Amino acid sequence: MIAPTRLCLHFFAAVALLAAGAVARAADGTAGVYPTKPIRIIIATTVGSGPDILARQIGAKLTQVWGQQIVIDPRAGASGMIGAELTANSSADGYTLWMATMSHVIATTMYQRLLLARDFAPITQVASTPYVIAVTAALPVNSIAELIAYAKARPGQVLYGSAGQGSTPHLCIELFKSMTGADLLHVPYRGAAPALTDLMSGHVQVSCVAAPAVQSFSRSGKLRSLGVTTRRRTLLAADVPAVAETVAGYELVGWYGLLAPLGTPPAIVNRISAEIGRALKTPEVQERLVSVGAEAVESSPVAFTKFLQQETLRWGKVLREAGIKPVP
Repeated sequence: MIAPTRLCLHFFAAVALLAAGAVARAADGTAGVYPTKPIRIIIATTVGSGPDILARQIGAKLTQVWGQQIVIDPRAGASGMIGAELTANSSADGYTLWMATMSHVIATTMYQRLLLARDFAPITQVASTPYVIAVTAALPVNSIAELIAYAKARPGQVLYGSAGQGSTPHLCIELFKSMTGADLLHVPYRGAAPALTDLMSGHVQVSCVAAPAVQSFSRSGKLRSLGVTTRRRTLLAADVPAVAETVAGYELVGWYGLLAPLGTPPAIVNRISAEIGRALKTPEVQERLVSVGAEAVESSPVAFTKFLQQETLRWGKVLREAGIKPVP
């Protein structure tokens, strides 16, 4: 028979072990089974946009695995800052995620608040997409080299359109200008669609357009694709040379990635990242990505954090050198 004193000691030791286990589970975010309710993915763009399509594809896969509904929540506006603020102010419990893009790292860097690598919990990069430097069909240039020469001979006379101050197309051409000395004049629009329309009509002569949007117009003869912005040629714009073949070191890659509010438990972040990684390896998701002009990217929370830090530094430098500031 165990003495009462020893029995008490065993009892308190067992309680202590259970308590320690509970604390450990709470600390690493694995208390309970995640997820136990629907998950919201915020997109800081409109329905039907690239982030929306990708979020729905990833969401469908996560629903199959977890049996929980994935709700897509569009919150467009203010260059993505509305979506950024909503995510940052949400509970850090893994039930609110944000499908961010390259445009958002530029916007948050320009506004110098809610920096993606510092003020959120990066989960994983999901996909990348190339851009194309294109010209209106009437412009008498057929290559990047000819565009540089044409613009240098007419400083400030060649107009380029963008989706707005601080947008990816804006930074695309500003980087091009800084690396070539070509003097092109910026014409900002309220979105990519009106900029593309005016490029086709010749109201502006140059723009930087997402590859999926420019390909059909280029084949029809309304535009001329001069260079893809990836460092090397890509199957997503197979007949277009890389800008870097003429401008050494030039590179701009549009990307999509998932973030969570800062403080989301690492165990939950890692679990989401792992499931998305598995989803991106499935043929149906890869085919869907290619159909919208994107390629799956293998990543992780650590790799994505490092990538965002590099992107913030890189585009911060371009913003400063070009004197680009937020529109009041």
